[in-house]
Amino acid sequence: MSMRIVIAGLMLAVAAGCQTTDPLQQYEQNAIDTALARAKFDMNCPEATGSVLSSKQIEPVSIRFGVARAEYTVGVQGCGKRTTMIVMCAEDGSGCVAGNEQ
Repeated sequence: MSMRIVIAGLMLAVAAGCQTTDPLQQYEQNAIDTALARAKFDMNCPEATGSVLSSKQIEPVSIRFGVARAEYTVGVQGCGKRTTMIVMCAEDGSGCVAGNEQ
């Protein structure tokens, strides 16, 4: 009976070690910070706040070239104004870039 418990515990430990981090969650705060930095300047509103409205993962153009990206739509509001920013974050950790949604 105790051998079954030990085996079950080992299987759970192995399964827990195989979990991967969701890239969309991993870069979400960077996306919000990037959108806020741009929006605070564009809106002339240092107290603006932001939140992710949607996100999706974009695969690279090819396996050999390009980098997977996370795309976020970030809503920003403050000082009686609000806007939406599209933020792209490279999943290689090289950073995020924000632009206004058109």
